[in-house]
Amino acid sequence: MLPEPMILPAYGESTLADVVGSIAARLGCDVARPLPVPAGERFVLVLVDGLGWHLVDSYAAHAPYLAGLLPTATRITSGVPSTTVTSLTSLGTGTEPGRHGMAGYTFRNPAVDQIFSPLLWNSATPATEFQPLPGWFERLDGGIAVTSVSLAKFADSGLTLAALRGGNFVGIEDELDHDTRITATVTAATGARQTLVYFYERLLDHDGHGQGVGSAEWLAQLQRIDTMLADLRAALPDDVRVLITGDHGMLNVPSRNFLTIEDEPELRTGVRLIGGEGRFRQLYTAHPAEVAARWADRLGADAWVRTRGDAIDEGWFGPMVPRVADRFGDVLVAMRTDWAALTTTVPGEFGLVGMHGSLTPQEMYVPLLID
Repeated sequence: MLPEPMILPAYGESTLADVVGSIAARLGCDVARPLPVPAGERFVLVLVDGLGWHLVDSYAAHAPYLAGLLPTATRITSGVPSTTVTSLTSLGTGTEPGRHGMAGYTFRNPAVDQIFSPLLWNSATPATEFQPLPGWFERLDGGIAVTSVSLAKFADSGLTLAALRGGNFVGIEDELDHDTRITATVTAATGARQTLVYFYERLLDHDGHGQGVGSAEWLAQLQRIDTMLADLRAALPDDVRVLITGDHGMLNVPSRNFLTIEDEPELRTGVRLIGGEGRFRQLYTAHPAEVAARWADRLGADAWVRTRGDAIDEGWFGPMVPRVADRFGDVLVAMRTDWAALTTTVPGEFGLVGMHGSLTPQEMYVPLLID
């Protein structure tokens, strides 16, 4: 795979952080509307985990409903890193990663100087304190009927409370029970004059990680999701606008391109903690310039290597507030080709096929489909 161009987010113009605010503007809130959301009083926002722009385009034959919306879609980006924790918090709060501080798949919690996993929420700090910025669902709740339709087990998870708190949560026990999911969504979307329903689907990402993009399992999920969303559209009244997006894209990393950090002394030297994921490593060190230089020399054209300060200056995270700055790596390593830097401290990484997190077009671009 040849080195890819770097895709920087246009925060405030065309990122996931701009989606709900653009809907809110249509619902009468006095805010900017940077994205072309159509007029309406009732909206369903679908987030398909792992639905990248390039994937819809490349596998259009397996997703006729989604592909049919692509010609009129808007191509937007995730923030950096292009990963679920960061993307969902940007979507929910309408803010850049440098403001909300949910810095990636894993990252340092400076309060205890340990690597923190938001998906597990292995921290004693309550989610609303760790990420105190109010989200759009909280801000809209009251005058507008806001509902999340998602897996029941996510109702009180740390990530939900940090990123998507507010409104009414409708828990679904069986995510493959399409009829129940659709009925719950239609009921919420039509229950008031002004409504916003958030609908989350996760299994495309799950099979992409485990089996790979383009695998039989992944294609079956894509087809299932496409059918479900077409059925959802058909079940909703015409005046309910449906918006569909993803939190990141994905690409396959062949195992021959796995670089194990612990096997390379020049990469491990000076690094105290390793966070992030294989496509977007976050390194914590007292000597960022020296560590960055060694990693850049070793990886060459296969990665973008930046100190935190250089990444901030380049616009990776948007404006950075001091409260959260130390959560981000002192050195950031974003893969530019189909390589991944893995760590034996997270052995599960070595079983992944599909990955994401970096700034390549395949990982950064997601669609905003409107029907």
